[in-house]
Amino acid sequence: MKIMPLTLDLFESLPPHPRRCVFWEVEPDVAPGEQGKSFSSEFDKEAWLSMVMLEWGTCAQIAVEESTDTTIGVAFYAPPGRVPRARSFPTAPVSADAVLLTSVRTAPGHDGVAEALVGAVVADLVRRGVRAVEAFGIVRSSATTTGEGEELCPGCVIDAHFLKESGFDVVASHPRFPRLRLELDEGLGWKSGVEAALQRLFVIAQIDLTGSERAPLAVPVGSARHRSAG
Repeated sequence: MKIMPLTLDLFESLPPHPRRCVFWEVEPDVAPGEQGKSFSSEFDKEAWLSMVMLEWGTCAQIAVEESTDTTIGVAFYAPPGRVPRARSFPTAPVSADAVLLTSVRTAPGHDGVAEALVGAVVADLVRRGVRAVEAFGIVRSSATTTGEGEELCPGCVIDAHFLKESGFDVVASHPRFPRLRLELDEGLGWKSGVEAALQRLFVIAQIDLTGSERAPLAVPVGSARHRSAG
Protein backbone atom coordinates (compact mmCIF):
# COMPACT_ATOMS: atom_id res chain seq x y z
CA MET A 1 0.00 0.00 0.00
CA LYS A 2 1.10 3.54 -0.70
CA ILE A 3 -0.42 6.86 0.32
CA MET A 4 -0.20 9.96 -1.85
CA PRO A 5 -1.89 13.33 -2.36
CA LEU A 6 -4.95 13.24 -4.57
CA THR A 7 -4.53 15.08 -7.89
CA LEU A 8 -7.14 15.77 -10.53
CA ASP A 9 -5.45 13.18 -12.74
CA LEU A 10 -6.32 10.58 -10.09
CA PHE A 11 -9.93 11.73 -9.59
CA GLU A 12 -11.38 8.90 -11.69
CA SER A 13 -9.56 6.36 -9.52
CA LEU A 14 -11.67 7.27 -6.47
CA PRO A 15 -14.36 4.78 -5.40
CA PRO A 16 -17.89 5.78 -6.48
CA HIS A 17 -19.15 7.31 -3.25
CA PRO A 18 -16.26 9.67 -2.43
CA ARG A 19 -16.03 10.56 -6.13
CA ARG A 20 -19.67 11.68 -6.26
CA CYS A 21 -20.79 12.69 -2.77
CA VAL A 22 -20.89 16.44 -2.17
CA PHE A 23 -22.39 16.39 1.32
CA TRP A 24 -19.59 18.65 2.62
CA GLU A 25 -18.79 20.57 -0.53
CA VAL A 26 -22.13 22.07 -1.67
CA GLU A 27 -24.36 24.60 0.10
CA PRO A 28 -27.13 22.65 1.89
CA ASP A 29 -29.91 24.58 0.17
CA VAL A 30 -28.54 23.80 -3.30
CA ALA A 31 -27.57 20.15 -2.76
CA PRO A 32 -28.28 18.02 -5.84
CA GLY A 33 -31.34 15.80 -5.93
CA GLU A 34 -34.95 16.09 -4.91
CA GLN A 35 -35.39 18.37 -1.89
CA GLY A 36 -31.68 18.14 -1.12
CA LYS A 37 -31.94 14.48 -0.08
CA SER A 38 -29.30 13.30 -2.53
CA PHE A 39 -25.70 14.48 -2.35
CA SER A 40 -24.52 12.80 -5.55
CA SER A 41 -22.85 15.01 -8.17
CA GLU A 42 -19.56 13.94 -9.68
CA PHE A 43 -19.35 17.21 -11.61
CA ASP A 44 -19.70 19.32 -8.46
CA LYS A 45 -17.20 17.17 -6.55
CA GLU A 46 -14.56 17.52 -9.24
CA ALA A 47 -15.25 21.26 -9.51
CA TRP A 48 -14.84 21.68 -5.75
CA LEU A 49 -11.57 19.75 -5.73
CA SER A 50 -10.26 21.80 -8.64
CA MET A 51 -11.11 25.08 -6.89
CA VAL A 52 -9.57 24.15 -3.55
CA MET A 53 -6.43 22.68 -5.12
CA LEU A 54 -5.96 25.83 -7.20
CA GLU A 55 -6.54 28.28 -4.33
CA TRP A 56 -5.14 26.36 -1.36
CA GLY A 57 -3.30 23.22 -2.48
CA THR A 58 -3.60 19.53 -1.62
CA CYS A 59 -6.94 18.75 0.04
CA ALA A 60 -7.06 14.94 0.00
CA GLN A 61 -4.84 11.93 0.60
CA ILE A 62 -5.52 8.57 -1.02
CA ALA A 63 -4.40 5.03 -0.18
CA VAL A 64 -3.65 2.77 -3.14
CA GLU A 65 -3.23 -1.00 -3.11
CA GLU A 66 -0.17 -1.34 -5.30
CA SER A 67 -0.77 -4.93 -6.36
CA THR A 68 -4.07 -3.97 -8.01
CA ASP A 69 -3.57 -0.21 -8.44
CA THR A 70 -6.91 0.25 -6.66
CA THR A 71 -7.77 3.17 -4.40
CA ILE A 72 -8.79 1.69 -1.04
CA GLY A 73 -9.16 4.85 1.04
CA VAL A 74 -9.39 8.61 0.92
CA ALA A 75 -9.30 11.46 3.44
CA PHE A 76 -10.58 14.94 2.53
CA TYR A 77 -9.61 18.17 4.32
CA ALA A 78 -9.81 21.89 3.61
CA PRO A 79 -10.09 25.32 5.22
CA PRO A 80 -13.53 25.52 6.88
CA GLY A 81 -14.50 28.46 4.67
CA ARG A 82 -14.34 26.10 1.68
CA VAL A 83 -16.68 23.57 3.36
CA PRO A 84 -20.26 24.92 3.30
CA ARG A 85 -21.77 22.05 5.29
CA ALA A 86 -19.52 22.81 8.26
CA ARG A 87 -21.80 25.70 9.23
CA SER A 88 -24.77 23.34 9.67
CA PHE A 89 -23.43 21.36 12.61
CA PRO A 90 -24.57 22.20 16.15
CA THR A 91 -20.96 22.44 17.35
CA ALA A 92 -19.93 24.89 14.60
CA PRO A 93 -18.00 27.00 13.88
CA VAL A 94 -14.61 25.44 13.30
CA SER A 95 -11.78 27.42 14.93
CA ALA A 96 -10.27 30.10 12.71
CA ASP A 97 -6.75 28.62 13.01
CA ALA A 98 -7.75 25.07 12.05
CA VAL A 99 -8.14 23.06 8.86
CA LEU A 100 -11.24 20.84 8.77
CA LEU A 101 -10.85 17.09 8.25
CA THR A 102 -14.22 16.29 6.70
CA SER A 103 -14.22 12.57 5.96
CA VAL A 104 -12.09 9.42 6.01
CA ARG A 105 -13.45 6.51 3.98
CA THR A 106 -11.81 3.11 3.49
CA ALA A 107 -12.71 -0.05 1.60
CA PRO A 108 -13.83 -3.02 3.73
CA GLY A 109 -11.13 -5.42 4.82
CA HIS A 110 -8.23 -2.98 4.83
CA ASP A 111 -7.31 -2.56 8.47
CA GLY A 112 -5.01 0.30 9.40
CA VAL A 113 -5.69 2.35 6.27
CA ALA A 114 -7.81 4.97 8.06
CA GLU A 115 -5.10 5.57 10.65
CA ALA A 116 -2.44 5.83 7.96
CA LEU A 117 -4.53 8.36 6.01
CA VAL A 118 -4.94 10.56 9.08
CA GLY A 119 -1.18 10.35 9.63
CA ALA A 120 -0.59 11.49 6.04
CA VAL A 121 -3.01 14.42 6.48
CA VAL A 122 -1.24 15.48 9.66
CA ALA A 123 2.19 15.23 8.06
CA ASP A 124 1.04 17.38 5.12
CA LEU A 125 -0.48 20.05 7.36
CA VAL A 126 2.56 20.19 9.64
CA ARG A 127 4.80 20.77 6.61
CA ARG A 128 2.49 23.62 5.58
CA GLY A 129 2.63 25.29 8.99
CA VAL A 130 -1.01 24.69 9.94
CA ARG A 131 -1.64 25.09 13.66
CA ALA A 132 -4.45 22.55 14.17
CA VAL A 133 -6.88 20.17 12.48
CA GLU A 134 -10.48 19.82 13.61
CA ALA A 135 -13.29 17.43 12.69
CA PHE A 136 -16.95 16.94 13.44
CA GLY A 137 -17.31 13.49 14.94
CA ILE A 138 -20.43 11.35 14.96
CA VAL A 139 -21.64 9.18 17.80
CA ARG A 140 -23.43 6.48 15.82
CA SER A 141 -27.19 6.08 16.18
CA SER A 142 -30.21 5.76 13.93
CA ALA A 143 -30.63 9.53 13.44
CA THR A 144 -30.13 10.88 9.91
CA THR A 145 -29.90 14.65 10.40
CA THR A 146 -27.18 17.02 11.55
CA GLY A 147 -29.24 18.15 14.53
CA GLU A 148 -30.58 21.18 12.70
CA GLY A 149 -33.12 19.19 10.71
CA GLU A 150 -30.92 18.75 7.65
CA GLU A 151 -30.21 15.47 5.93
CA LEU A 152 -27.00 13.63 6.80
CA CYS A 153 -24.64 11.40 4.85
CA PRO A 154 -23.49 9.17 7.75
CA GLY A 155 -20.61 7.65 5.81
CA CYS A 156 -19.07 11.08 5.30
CA VAL A 157 -18.91 11.98 8.99
CA ILE A 158 -16.03 10.49 10.99
CA ASP A 159 -16.62 8.32 14.04
CA ALA A 160 -15.94 10.31 17.21
CA HIS A 161 -14.40 7.22 18.82
CA PHE A 162 -11.92 6.89 15.96
CA LEU A 163 -10.94 10.55 16.25
CA LYS A 164 -10.32 10.21 19.97
CA GLU A 165 -8.15 7.14 19.38
CA SER A 166 -6.20 9.17 16.81
CA GLY A 167 -5.28 11.81 19.39
CA PHE A 168 -8.07 14.36 18.89
CA ASP A 169 -9.59 16.10 21.93
CA VAL A 170 -13.21 17.22 22.25
CA VAL A 171 -13.43 21.03 22.16
CA ALA A 172 -17.20 21.35 21.70
CA SER A 173 -19.35 18.66 23.33
CA HIS A 174 -22.57 17.32 21.84
CA PRO A 175 -24.40 13.99 22.31
CA ARG A 176 -24.19 13.17 18.60
CA PHE A 177 -21.85 15.62 16.85
CA PRO A 178 -18.90 16.67 19.03
CA ARG A 179 -16.22 18.83 17.46
CA LEU A 180 -12.71 17.54 18.06
CA ARG A 181 -9.29 19.13 17.64
CA LEU A 182 -5.70 18.01 17.21
CA GLU A 183 -2.99 20.57 17.93
CA LEU A 184 -0.22 20.61 15.32
CA ASP A 185 1.88 23.46 16.71
CA GLU A 186 5.36 21.98 17.01
CA GLY A 187 5.89 23.99 20.18
CA LEU A 188 3.11 22.02 21.85
CA GLY A 189 4.34 18.65 20.65
CA TRP A 190 2.48 16.03 18.67
CA LYS A 191 -0.23 13.91 20.24
CA SER A 192 0.75 10.32 20.90
CA GLY A 193 -2.12 9.08 18.75
CA VAL A 194 -0.78 10.89 15.69
CA GLU A 195 2.73 9.61 16.33
CA ALA A 196 1.31 6.09 16.44
CA ALA A 197 -0.58 6.64 13.18
CA LEU A 198 2.56 7.89 11.45
CA GLN A 199 4.53 4.96 12.80
CA ARG A 200 1.91 2.53 11.45
CA LEU A 201 2.19 4.23 8.06
CA PHE A 202 5.97 3.70 8.10
CA VAL A 203 5.61 0.06 9.17
CA ILE A 204 3.05 -0.67 6.44
CA ALA A 205 5.38 0.84 3.82
CA GLN A 206 8.31 -1.24 5.07
CA ILE A 207 6.26 -4.43 5.07
CA ASP A 208 5.07 -3.78 1.53
CA LEU A 209 8.66 -3.26 0.39
CA THR A 210 9.70 -6.62 1.78
CA GLY A 211 6.69 -8.39 0.28
CA SER A 212 5.71 -9.88 3.62
CA GLU A 213 2.13 -10.51 4.60
CA ARG A 214 0.60 -7.60 6.50
CA ALA A 215 -1.19 -8.37 9.77
CA PRO A 216 -4.32 -6.41 10.77
CA LEU A 217 -3.40 -3.25 12.66
CA ALA A 218 -6.64 -1.68 13.83
CA VAL A 219 -10.36 -1.43 13.19
CA PRO A 220 -11.11 0.98 10.31
CA VAL A 221 -13.48 3.94 10.39
CA GLY A 222 -17.15 3.03 10.39
CA SER A 223 -16.52 -0.53 11.59
CA ALA A 224 -18.88 -2.44 13.82
CA ARG A 225 -16.66 -1.90 16.84
CA HIS A 226 -16.68 1.86 16.41
CA ARG A 227 -20.41 2.00 15.78
CA SER A 228 -21.11 0.01 18.93
CA ALA A 229 -19.08 2.54 20.90
CA GLY A 230 -21.66 5.25 20.13
